[in-house]
Amino acid sequence: MDVEKRQGERQQERSTESGIEVKPLYGPPDLEGFDYPEKLADPGQYPYTRGPYPSMYRGRPWTMRQYAGFGTAGETNRRFKYLIENGQTGLSVAFDLPTQMGRDSDHKLSLGEVGKVGVAIDSLLDMRDLFDGIPLGEVSTSMTINSTASTLLLLYSLVAEEQGAAAADVTGTTQNDILKEYLARGTYIYPPAPSMRITTDLFAYCAKELPRWNTISISGYHIREAGSTAVQELAFTLANAIAYVEAATHAGLEVDEFAPRLSFFFNAHNDLFQEVAKYRAARRMWARIMKDRFGATDERSLKLRFHTQTAGSSLTAQQAENNIVRTTVQAMSAVLGGTQSLHTNAFDEALALPTERSARIALRTQQILAHEGGLTDTADPLAGSYFVESLTDAVEEEAWEYIRRIDDLGGSVSAIEERFMQAEIEDAAYNHQRAVEREERIIVGVNRHESDGDPDMDLHTVDESIRETQTDRLAGLRESRDNAAVRRALDRLTRAAEGSENLLYPMKEALGELATVGEVSDALRGVFGQYRP
Repeated sequence: MDVEKRQGERQQERSTESGIEVKPLYGPPDLEGFDYPEKLADPGQYPYTRGPYPSMYRGRPWTMRQYAGFGTAGETNRRFKYLIENGQTGLSVAFDLPTQMGRDSDHKLSLGEVGKVGVAIDSLLDMRDLFDGIPLGEVSTSMTINSTASTLLLLYSLVAEEQGAAAADVTGTTQNDILKEYLARGTYIYPPAPSMRITTDLFAYCAKELPRWNTISISGYHIREAGSTAVQELAFTLANAIAYVEAATHAGLEVDEFAPRLSFFFNAHNDLFQEVAKYRAARRMWARIMKDRFGATDERSLKLRFHTQTAGSSLTAQQAENNIVRTTVQAMSAVLGGTQSLHTNAFDEALALPTERSARIALRTQQILAHEGGLTDTADPLAGSYFVESLTDAVEEEAWEYIRRIDDLGGSVSAIEERFMQAEIEDAAYNHQRAVEREERIIVGVNRHESDGDPDMDLHTVDESIRETQTDRLAGLRESRDNAAVRRALDRLTRAAEGSENLLYPMKEALGELATVGEVSDALRGVFGQYRP
């Protein structure tokens, strides 16, 4: 490309990937009339723009929660212990597709998927193996699971009880965000109404039985991975959160009874300053939603706490080692934006599941930021920046406009049924791809600075015999357990589903009798049916 064309590029209008104009220079006029107490306040003070806690990372860094899961429970247990030995401070479980969809490993629809994108969990036996030697009363565990979130949480709690952990010591998060599955990801089982019932039943169960468990991680991550802009990610996530709070209050729960255990999950993408603005706007918006819309009075209900994962969709198979730099920039945005926990992707994930080496590099990236980068010395270090504050306001304004449009459609469930949000995401994804093809958005190694060949890399592979291993184990389980007790427990679950009682209590009974994930899900399928878009 010649010099004149490059100079023309530098002079052309710039915008974030959400289409927010970025001016060449920002100064005092951009923040004229800026109200510090209303817009910012100090960290730990309403509206929490600068962070939910006064000291933020000076007290301790964010939780380094690397996502892991593949093959059998025993294999994933070994990876967990490897990460812990290398300094990871929280666990995060990836489950395979059959587990996510409520199918046992020996089901015909599980063929080719067992243990591939996460660990295969069929029963309490697998959950015991997954956390063998890991004290569940001392670690915090996040589980990326939605349709079967209640089932996996109950298996986890059963193992914690077997280990002797007190319920008050069991901490972690179930994603449990079913609305975004209809919107962006697709691992749903039941229609929206019964799915929302299961979600709110989990809220009520944890409020009574697992008081320190985060009952939902309302996820913008997968919305962004599907192609949304940062503004859409924020707006659609908060709109879904509003729907969950409304469903819980309609079910008879008091807002301050469950809202302190709500958490969020955001994507960290490449546009560093826009991402920082997104996180800061999210906290401010949520505080006002909870206070003004739902009348929450407990300050814990007003504080948006979130986990962040770097953007899987930004990883490239071409020049894969470039992904280390992308991930570092993305992780910095999350830290500068005040995340509570963080996962950094491995550089080889566009090609395969991470190797031990690439997983270690990803973890070391966080550790270098925490201990060498000076990022933990002061809370919200970009506060007061003419650019960042202007961008935070702009992201918030555009997100509010989306929420108003969703409200006009009757809320998230109606907007999803009418495909409003899906269409917006599809348009954004199309526009982004066209911008890449036109070289209006540069991706190094893909549409600029390409190379003829990439170096060979050692990639992780999953043993194809895993399904056979899991199938044999299931056969042994069904032969050795008390099948009459299992049948009685599943019948009780069916009757509960036909009525209105909390489903988690009969589910726990069935799982304790060694009913499988698939059997519990089938009992509910028999009552609720399956969702077909």
